[in-house]
Amino acid sequence: MLEILKKLVAQTSLVLSEHQLQQLVAYVQLLDKWNSAYNLTSVRDPEEMLVKHIMDSLVVAPFVTGKRIIDVGTGPGLPGIPLAIALPDKQFYLLDSLGKRIRFLNHVKLQLKLQNFEAIQSRVEDHQPETGYDAVLSRAFASMTDMVNWCQHLPAVDGQFLAMKGALAQEEIAALPNFVKVVGSHPLQVPTLNAERYLVVLEKV
Repeated sequence: MLEILKKLVAQTSLVLSEHQLQQLVAYVQLLDKWNSAYNLTSVRDPEEMLVKHIMDSLVVAPFVTGKRIIDVGTGPGLPGIPLAIALPDKQFYLLDSLGKRIRFLNHVKLQLKLQNFEAIQSRVEDHQPETGYDAVLSRAFASMTDMVNWCQHLPAVDGQFLAMKGALAQEEIAALPNFVKVVGSHPLQVPTLNAERYLVVLEKV
């Protein structure tokens, strides 16, 4: 798996150490191991996870700015854990409402000795941080309107929303509430994945 991951990463601009690559593989192995009992992801094949979970998460790394990033609706830690491994100078907060996912995230943290992420069990609307986040990141929200409405209390004054999307729907952008504006839209290339991926960057007006 390590060799496969190295070839995938080589097709991007990312620079990862051997240790980081090993951590990413170890995460996939833990995800695969826990998946049979906890049903954390519908992707069953570890090699498929390397593309559909690891690389699909890592391609947004160049666009993640600031120090404090919250991954809302993180599920089994996507994209939060791959990004925490790839960006060790940033602090990630992985939010999910399900206890079994939080238990898995804490197990990953312990096994991989990752110091730069914290798992938070909460519904997004109930999570009230003392200070706002530099980036509010999501890979799993149904729509951008839902994301910004439910998460509008989370960014710092100059913080951003980072919405990871499949196909870019103009009608979804047109339906956004007027307290946010789109400041960037980036097509993402996930190696060997034959599907559209975009990152939409939004800011509060």
